[in-house]
Amino acid sequence: MNAHEDYDAAIVGASLAGCATAILLARAGARVALIEKRPDPAAYKRICGHFIQSSAVASLERLGLLEEMEAAGAVRSRVRMWTRWGWIEPAAGSAYPSAVNLRRELLDPLIRAMAAETPGVDLILDRAAQELLREDGRVAGVRIGDRQGNSTRLRSRLVVGADGRDSTVAQLAGVPARTKPHGRFCYSAYFEGPSPAGSPDSCAWMMDPHWAGAFVTDEGLTMYAAMPTRERLPEFRRDPAAALVAYMADLPDPPPIRASRMVGQIIAKLDMTNVIHAPTAPGLALVGDAALATDPIFGVGCGWALQSAEWLAESIGPALADPGRSAAGESLSSGLRDYGRRHARMLRGHALLIHRYATGRSFSPVERLLFSAAARDAGVARTFEAFGTRNIRPARLILTAIPRAAAVNARHALAGRGGGRSHAVGAQSA
Repeated sequence: MNAHEDYDAAIVGASLAGCATAILLARAGARVALIEKRPDPAAYKRICGHFIQSSAVASLERLGLLEEMEAAGAVRSRVRMWTRWGWIEPAAGSAYPSAVNLRRELLDPLIRAMAAETPGVDLILDRAAQELLREDGRVAGVRIGDRQGNSTRLRSRLVVGADGRDSTVAQLAGVPARTKPHGRFCYSAYFEGPSPAGSPDSCAWMMDPHWAGAFVTDEGLTMYAAMPTRERLPEFRRDPAAALVAYMADLPDPPPIRASRMVGQIIAKLDMTNVIHAPTAPGLALVGDAALATDPIFGVGCGWALQSAEWLAESIGPALADPGRSAAGESLSSGLRDYGRRHARMLRGHALLIHRYATGRSFSPVERLLFSAAARDAGVARTFEAFGTRNIRPARLILTAIPRAAAVNARHALAGRGGGRSHAVGAQSA
């Protein structure tokens, strides 16, 4: 690599969001530098669930990644959810695709290899972002360095931060971070043994305010995840493996964790503060967790990484690939504005509700209304599924599900009898 290189886009971070952005921009005709600080092309994100929400399945298909994931052993599933009003069960014939489960150990190298093989993408390993280059008040590239102190200046028309919730790119750009508190913690691990009831569908226990999940994935493994509120942290710190097994085994209708054997190590995440950055600045875009890192209970991180990459590529791809580059600066600025508006339109409402629940509180009256009605009525559950899988936005949930839920619960109260089962699910995950 020369001391100076010119690219259309320099992407910092070669995980899901960064690789997807690189692939899509290169397909649009851009020359892309994909920069990763880790030296190993098979590196993967270790503190992460593997669940990819239904809303991102179309993005996987357009990337050409879904078929390869399934060939690698990915498991397709919905989610059955325990509530104190009963189980909310997935229905056959849902209008939405099933979620995708593949461990990051397999997924990350798969998408990174796809990016490296895409014409127009230069994968640059073992380099970290050190400084953003600026020109005429906008970001115009990035200086990257290796472990030996060597550095290279990459000039680019766009810099993309795909480097996670503690984004170095956002910090170098001076993009202010807003945070929202998180009142839970997470311990999880993979186990081999009998599958939970309903497999391959995943299970979530809404213990109000505690939470637990069981997610079947490749090679017959199940990820068990405990996410209680913070007063239970001391028992997990004393003996994480024993506490995880005891917590899961003590659930109502518990999964068969005591008949299973832990594979690998406990994965712990104690600080899950929600972090929000503005997704754009002049010459700069943020994707995935670098733009919006939210509570992992709802399983949106991997999916939103892929979707935000696609939104960015659709918004700025034509400007980056403009061979004449006539009025290219304004065209790129317009594309960034479009991406910023789309990111807010698609995710802001979801994030607001997620952040409110992330504090560790119990259900609000509206949440109690929806969960209880979804356990009693298939119509409410179908809308609840559409929202829980992030296929519809909150406004539609409010307009369609809440009136029906109120009527369902009023009839239930009048009948004076217990709730039954529904036939669809609102999907959530660790």
